[in-house]
Amino acid sequence: MSNFRNYLTPGRKGHLVGIGGVSMAPLAEVLFSMGLTITGSDISESEKVQHLKGLGIRIYQGHHKENIESDTEFVVRTAAVHDDNPEIMEAIRRGIPVAIMQDYENSICIAGTHGKTTTTSMCTHILMAAEKDPTVMIGGTLPLLDSSGYRVGKNEAIVLESCEYYNSFLNFYPTIAVITNVEEDHLDFFKDLDDIKASFRKFAMLVPKETGYVVYNIDDANTCEVVDGIERHLFSYGMSDNADVYPANIRRIGASTKFDIMFRGKTFTSVTLHVPGDHNVANALAATAASICLGIKPTAVSYGLAGFNGAGRRFEFKGKFNGADIYDDYAHHPSELKALLDAVEPLGYKRVIVVFQPHTYTRTEALFDEFMEQLKRPDVTYLAEIYAAREKNTKGITSGMFAEKLDNATYFSNNGDIVRNLRAVAQPGDIILTVGAGDVFRIGEELLAQK
Repeated sequence: MSNFRNYLTPGRKGHLVGIGGVSMAPLAEVLFSMGLTITGSDISESEKVQHLKGLGIRIYQGHHKENIESDTEFVVRTAAVHDDNPEIMEAIRRGIPVAIMQDYENSICIAGTHGKTTTTSMCTHILMAAEKDPTVMIGGTLPLLDSSGYRVGKNEAIVLESCEYYNSFLNFYPTIAVITNVEEDHLDFFKDLDDIKASFRKFAMLVPKETGYVVYNIDDANTCEVVDGIERHLFSYGMSDNADVYPANIRRIGASTKFDIMFRGKTFTSVTLHVPGDHNVANALAATAASICLGIKPTAVSYGLAGFNGAGRRFEFKGKFNGADIYDDYAHHPSELKALLDAVEPLGYKRVIVVFQPHTYTRTEALFDEFMEQLKRPDVTYLAEIYAAREKNTKGITSGMFAEKLDNATYFSNNGDIVRNLRAVAQPGDIILTVGAGDVFRIGEELLAQK
């Protein structure tokens, strides 16, 4: 599709294949809210699908060529949908364009194994503070966007969380590509780390050679390897002064961090960040680097970051139970779990209690030892059963295998038992973290509902 924006006018009709996906569901709401007629399809009747149906969007269950209605003008596909999908084949047969958003004057695509949602959210805060009125698509929720994951702006700027799974981000058209880090993940799709690096390199190469920028984390060796030698404008950020953008004078005050943001040896602005951890300092630097590429003023960066208090399910405060603080976090990779615990441990809690729900059998098996190293760190670790997501357990792995090897861990086959146990042990001075990409957040919510 040569210019997707030509279709973004009221009355046009589009069909979204895999409409219940984490990126596709917000896109459906964006387009529907703009006055387009939207249909969709998905293999399951998820909460997102039910929500979209409630808005008045017609959604078919399963993928069939008949789902492409006679007056459909364009089709958008999710990354998990392959060329042999009957709806894609029917659209191509009828000459209906199949694509995803493109051709914004400024398209900021934020990729990486970790930190995508937070960095995209920080960029959104900065662009809103700069009055850029961006269109936004985030894989999570953000209070600034009325706790949704999207907004429709009138400016020629779009901010997109860009996932590598199934090479999804290779369908985007970045003018600024941000790579936060590159690690082994999604090994049910990628062959190995080299395969992942190759995908990220293709993503970076999507940036226009003369006018675009690749913003990358200079502290991450895999990311540096990905961008090495590519003929694009490279713009680095990191925690030391060998980067283009880096911090200085870092001061930690409780869960907040104050620091100066340096740009090539000079102070760009000073920032107060209200989310803890070095990983969030790095995310803020990534968002700042992208903003500098856009020519955004220092005051907007400072004001935007000061207003950021976290995205949904990213160290999200849920409430207090019996004097214990309850937070929820999406961490589902060992590096994300490490970053979370690194951020929490200096906060001075008497006990750190982690309720961890592994996500997918493939990831749990491939990274078992790495998970072990992190799960032994909390004072108390409760293990919920693995959240299967898209998989079947052909590997015979369970969360109980962690508990068998960890002195601080207990395995529960039923989430209700975890709630009852937390109710009995929670006390003032505790922090209770519900952690994982599945439905583990419901455990904290059920605990709070019983107050």
